[in-house]
Amino acid sequence: MKAAFLGTPAAAVPSLASLLQTATVDVVITRPDRPRGRGRRVGEPPVKAAAREWGLDVSQPASADELSSALVGRELDVAVVVAYGRILSPDVLEATRVGFVNVHFSLLPRWRGPAPVEWAILSGDDVTGVSLMLIDEGVDTGPVIAAHETAITDDETGGSLTGRLADLGAVLLGEVLHDFANGNRMPAPQIEAGATRAPGLSAEDALLDVGGEATAEARKVRAFHPRPGAWTSIDGTRVKVLAAQPGDIGVDMGSMEIVDGVPVVGFASGTLTLLRVQPEGRSAMGGADWAHGRRGEPGVVGPAQG
Repeated sequence: MKAAFLGTPAAAVPSLASLLQTATVDVVITRPDRPRGRGRRVGEPPVKAAAREWGLDVSQPASADELSSALVGRELDVAVVVAYGRILSPDVLEATRVGFVNVHFSLLPRWRGPAPVEWAILSGDDVTGVSLMLIDEGVDTGPVIAAHETAITDDETGGSLTGRLADLGAVLLGEVLHDFANGNRMPAPQIEAGATRAPGLSAEDALLDVGGEATAEARKVRAFHPRPGAWTSIDGTRVKVLAAQPGDIGVDMGSMEIVDGVPVVGFASGTLTLLRVQPEGRSAMGGADWAHGRRGEPGVVGPAQG
């Protein structure tokens, strides 16, 4: 079976490894190198690094035309897509014998879009999973080849859940791709009535809302960890909140007080104890260490500094 692989972040690497066990990977397609981190050094995507280590042919098209040229004419049986980050044009979707299979980190049709893991946590879902979907011209609307369900734990973050789903997706891919490509597994249409959207999220979406419920804001802390990090503004300084515990300690909405040596922020409903924080321009630290550095001084939460 001759295949192409399209993916970019670290979460795609397990599926590339799985594909190598069941197919001949003719080309790996990933996004172009780009500046990363504070120093803005140009870095290569994790999928490129893995592909180079494994001796695979890598292409990094910068446009839709370049993507088409990289795939069309290769006489591929199938292509596997995991978080590639670009919409595929109709001519590209016709470049394989049986189609493009997407490893999507949700139980479709729930959470169609680029941020399914974050939305599942934000919404308080008890379960999620991975779906193998045959890509069509819609956004995650194609028929589902197979799916695997898993529970979301109370302490799971966007990063930890993504990593777990990446591994589950790789296993599922290895179990069913060969049967699908050989016509022994038929995909089933999605039920539109259950569809929900998971649009992309920005750093501004990660701003904690003191006018909201602490339990919902605690989910936001988990969903946005490690990137971009939920945040608030305390005494005019932007502070990332990397871990927090919801409760009802009795701190006024919009205030931050030190209670038993740790910072506690008041919301319209409940409180958040800040267990781990990262003040702007500083390294991450425990909430108690930050409170000690403030000499126990209370603070005012907001207005937000963008």
